[in-house]
Amino acid sequence: MNFRREQIKDYYLLDTDVENIFINEYMASAPGDYVKVYLFALMYGTLGEDMENETIAKQLGLQEEDVLKAWTYWESMGVIRKCRKHAEDKFNYQVEFINLKELLYGKTPKKKKKQVDDSAKAVMADKNIQSMYRSIERIVGRVISGAEMMEILSWINDFNASPEVIVYAYSYCVSREKKNIRYVAAVVKRWVAEGLNDVLAVEEYLKERDQRHYLYKRVLKALGFDRNPTEEEKKIMNRWFEEMNYTIDKVLEACGKTSGISNPNINYVNKVLVNWFEEKNGTVDGKPKAMSVSTVLKYYNYLRNKEEDEAEARKREVYNKIPRLREVEEEMNSCSMQMSKVIISNRIDKQTEVKRLQDTVDSLSRERAVLLTDNDFELDYLDVHYKCKICKDTGTNDEGERCECFNLRTREAELWQKNLATE
Repeated sequence: MNFRREQIKDYYLLDTDVENIFINEYMASAPGDYVKVYLFALMYGTLGEDMENETIAKQLGLQEEDVLKAWTYWESMGVIRKCRKHAEDKFNYQVEFINLKELLYGKTPKKKKKQVDDSAKAVMADKNIQSMYRSIERIVGRVISGAEMMEILSWINDFNASPEVIVYAYSYCVSREKKNIRYVAAVVKRWVAEGLNDVLAVEEYLKERDQRHYLYKRVLKALGFDRNPTEEEKKIMNRWFEEMNYTIDKVLEACGKTSGISNPNINYVNKVLVNWFEEKNGTVDGKPKAMSVSTVLKYYNYLRNKEEDEAEARKREVYNKIPRLREVEEEMNSCSMQMSKVIISNRIDKQTEVKRLQDTVDSLSRERAVLLTDNDFELDYLDVHYKCKICKDTGTNDEGERCECFNLRTREAELWQKNLATE
C-alpha cells in the first residue's frame, strides 16, 4: 500500500522555519526594516522561489536602497552570504541564508563566522572609515548611531562610494537643510552613478549643474512657470546650449515668440530654435534647402504687412461711411478690458459684473453686425484676410511646427523674389 500526502499549493498556507538563534541573538538588535527584509526573503528562499530586490521593496513598502542596505547589514552580521558571479559586480548577486546552528556549533561554519566578524571589525577599525564618521558627526552636530554607521558603511559596499565623497555629500545636503539620511543616500548614489569618484569631480559637477540649473530656471520663468524642469525638458534645453550653441539671450528671444499663443511650452520654443538653427546652417528638417528659409520668412512678413494694410484701408472706408461703427468697436474693446480686470480682482460681485459686461459686449456685437449688413458689408469685411488661417501667415502653427502652407509659400516666394529682382 502506498501513502501520499496532499501537497499544499497556496504558499500562504505553508510555514517558514525561523531559527531561535536568529530571534535571540540577531533580531532584537537589528533595525526593524532589515528584519522584515530577512524574514520575507527567507520565506521565498524556503519555497525555492526567485525574488528580485525591487519586488521585495515594493511588497514591504520600502526603497530598493533599503533592501540593499539590509543585505549588507546581514552579511556583516554573518547570517547571509552574497554570492556573486563576478567579484566587481556590486549589485548583482544571490543571497544565501546561512544555517545559524552550524554557524555557532559546527566546525566549518564557526570558522566562517570568525572570518566575517574579523572582516567587519577590520573595516570599522580602518582609519579612513573612523575619520569619515568623525567628520559626519561634526557636520550634523551630533553622535551618529550604530544603525546609521552600518547604513553609511553600506554605501561604500553597495554604491562603491569613497568615504570623502560621502562626507562631502553630508556637507552638501546639510548646507541645503536636507539632513534626512535617505536624502543623503540618494545624493551619494546619484553622484556615483555619474562617475564622480572624488571630491574634485563632485565640485566640478555641482558647478556645472548649478550654472545649468540657473539657465533652466530662467527659461521656465520666461514661459511663466515657477517650478523645476522635467528630465525631458532638461534634455531639450541641453541640446540648445550644447549642440546648437545658443546663448541664454537668444533662447529668451525664442521664448518671447510664445506671447501670441494660448499655451506657452518648451516644445514650441524648441521648434522656433530648431528652425533658426536650420535657417542659419542652410537646412530644412535636417536636409539641404533649395530656397533660403530667411527669404520665405521675409515673404511671409510681406504677406502679413500687405494684408494688414489692406484691412486698415477697409476700416477707414467703413468708418467714414458708418461713424457709429467706430464708437461701437471702441465700446466693445473698453468692455473687454474692464472684464479682464474684474476677473482677476477680488470683488464680491465679480460674477454679476462679468455677466453685465458680457451682456453689453453681446449687445454691441449684434449692433455691429446690423450696421455692417445694412450697409452691404460682409461681417468679416474689417478682418485681416490672411492667406493661411492656421498660422496667420507666420509659417509656424500653434505647436511651434512648420505650418502645412510652408511648401506652398516657398514656391510663391521664389516667384516673389524673381519679381523683386526684375523691378
